[in-house]
Amino acid sequence: YTVAQIFQLLEEKGVATVEDLNETAATHDYAFSFLQDIPLGDPERLEGYLFPDTYEFYMGEEPVSVLNKMILRFDEIFTDEMRQEVQNDGRTIQDVVTVASMIEKETDGSDQAKIASVIYNRLDNPTSETAGYLNIDATILYATGGTEVDLNADTPYNTRTHKGLTPTAIASPGVDALKAAVYPDSTRYYFYALGDDGKHHFFATYREQQNFIASQERYQNG
Repeated sequence: YTVAQIFQLLEEKGVATVEDLNETAATHDYAFSFLQDIPLGDPERLEGYLFPDTYEFYMGEEPVSVLNKMILRFDEIFTDEMRQEVQNDGRTIQDVVTVASMIEKETDGSDQAKIASVIYNRLDNPTSETAGYLNIDATILYATGGTEVDLNADTPYNTRTHKGLTPTAIASPGVDALKAAVYPDSTRYYFYALGDDGKHHFFATYREQQNFIASQERYQNG
């Protein structure tokens, strides 16, 4: 879920209104170290940090308390060991949470650490074929709120036209996606595609990926 979807669900369940949750998310300065460098002013500042889990809330609970429970759970899940690994890699927690959210939206399978490797390879060692673009369509859908990918969408979340990471995460990543983003596989992969077998297949070059796509029935009609 995104922040907007979480807030909508909380309102539907009578916990707090979307309006109050948005106001709190945008303006309340929560005392968590990983939020200190994220400026106030927009509820999307909490994107990725409202950990997906089962919670118990009071009807009409204070929004500050509601959001604090979810951020506190993230704080517990994202261990000191994981934070040290992030620091050792020269990244920020925001970077890793953003990557984890992309992984969460791209796959729910056992290949999350491989997809993480593709994202980091494109970020850290861009080739002439990738040129630093992540080309992850889920980021465009996040910005447009649509079901069809608008490749020309004028938004910094369009990773086909903007290099590097998106301004925020695009969903609330679970523990497996977070771990994949912190501990990615070490590969030379820069591309992947979903095969007729329902699994992602990984490639070092664009040509290899395109040859694979041409061999798969799922891509023959559009």
